[in-house]
Amino acid sequence: MARPDEEEEGPAVAPGHPLAKGYLPVLRGAPDGEARTEPPDGPEAENGGPGHGSVVAGAPDGPQGLLAAAEEEETQARLLPAGGGEDGPGPTRSPRTALSPRRFVVLLIFSAYSLVNAFHWIQYSIISNVFEGFYGVSALHINWLSMVYMLAYVPLIFPATWLLDTRGLRLTALLGSGLNGLGAWVKCGSVQRHLFWVTMLGQSLCSVAQVFILGLPSRIASVWFGPKEVSTACATAVLGNQLGTAIGFLLPPVLVPNTQNNTDLLAYNINTMFYGTAFISTLLFFLTVIVFKERPLLPPSQAQAALRDSPPAEYSYKTSIWNLFRNIPFVLLLISYGIMTGAFYSVSTLLNQMILTHYEREEVNAGRIGLTLVVAGMVGSILCGLWLDYTKTYKQTTLIVYILSFIGMLIFTFTLDLGYIIVVFVTGGFLGFFMTGYLPLGFEFAVEITYPESEGTSSGLLNAAAQIFGILFTLAQGKLMSDYTPQAGNIFLCAWMFLGIILTALIKSDLRRHNINMGLTNGDMKAVPVDSLIDEKPKVVMSKQSESSL
Repeated sequence: MARPDEEEEGPAVAPGHPLAKGYLPVLRGAPDGEARTEPPDGPEAENGGPGHGSVVAGAPDGPQGLLAAAEEEETQARLLPAGGGEDGPGPTRSPRTALSPRRFVVLLIFSAYSLVNAFHWIQYSIISNVFEGFYGVSALHINWLSMVYMLAYVPLIFPATWLLDTRGLRLTALLGSGLNGLGAWVKCGSVQRHLFWVTMLGQSLCSVAQVFILGLPSRIASVWFGPKEVSTACATAVLGNQLGTAIGFLLPPVLVPNTQNNTDLLAYNINTMFYGTAFISTLLFFLTVIVFKERPLLPPSQAQAALRDSPPAEYSYKTSIWNLFRNIPFVLLLISYGIMTGAFYSVSTLLNQMILTHYEREEVNAGRIGLTLVVAGMVGSILCGLWLDYTKTYKQTTLIVYILSFIGMLIFTFTLDLGYIIVVFVTGGFLGFFMTGYLPLGFEFAVEITYPESEGTSSGLLNAAAQIFGILFTLAQGKLMSDYTPQAGNIFLCAWMFLGIILTALIKSDLRRHNINMGLTNGDMKAVPVDSLIDEKPKVVMSKQSESSL
């Protein structure tokens, strides 16, 4: 867990601003987890300290005194309401919470290096025919440059989530960004026709980096963002990865056009793409070193405050994993999320081959269709995140998006061979809006139904399921495409997505984290499994406030 010396310096409230009703001042020197809320006649007032109605001890009265004191402050932060919990008798009060301005910079840097990692993943597949000719290998070899991302994730996810839970957010972020840059530089030494194994080595390093990246969006959102922005923050973090996939669809066909008759020019273009990616990856690594902190000094929500108050000795990684697998709603979400995201990985990997089967020499448009698919999904992700922050209707939203993704896949499948590529753009955009927009929904829904288990562990397991299904779907769909038609492979995915709809409908919604943030708890937090789909009594000791099931 995080060490105290890794915490960020806490911001103070500027004394020039009057305190709004229900908000607390963040005063320097207050112990973490204690709210300085004594009234003016309380202990601090007797000692000459600031009371509830004052901000800085000894500040002169009147506007001039307040302005003078404000100039001495170094930072200011917007604070969450103090009355998040239920009022209880005696000295019991809700822990102090605050939002750190650094959270936006942390989110931006993470999204940026996640973007580059996603670009590494798809940059080969979208121009697979070009790399097949350059390296003299089969389509399956190029497909494995994408599938190695999925293959590496499965065995490494457990040590990666253990590292995140025991060594913290900062070290995990540095590993992800650092391996990303290392893999990019290895690729720069692979631009010769006989060095396919070197480019595979570089891609393998980037795939290991991905293990330390994909599980972080929900952790960053929970640790750094307040309850009214956590879903949007998670969607934004996922957005970076989606944007990288979009750029990976768009740029490689432009930077590396199909010039098989001029090998030297082709090698030069590949070099340009590889070196550009390496320089950007290196820059982002240094920014990660500078910007990333373990956590803010003060928790951003009551849920995070409750976790900080839990004794570290009580945490067991093995117990956490065991509890998650005993949580039946989470297992159902694990399978349904794996099916949906695995289908997206398969479609993204094989998109170039699908398009070129029906539209010859349309490599650039294949990339643009992929771009359309992902950009539409980015819009869907943000809108879904905003909707969840506003409504907290996790199950309903997840199920509706799943059904619409299934419909989009059917439409995409049966319009692929009409001969009008503009139709593929439209159907691809519709499919991407819901299929890619589903990704942050799964993350946030998992955190809600598994709280107080680690966000990194639940997200890591979701991603592991996605990688397993992604490998199986890519191999099966690729075989069906080569033996029959692209439509046969897409129908195969549709059948699995229909199963995912059924599993999603069976999930029992129990919004544990939301209950804590609303103050509906007696404070006795225990991570124990939900053993039954029909059990109406939550096993976490808190008041029940679940969504109505569909």
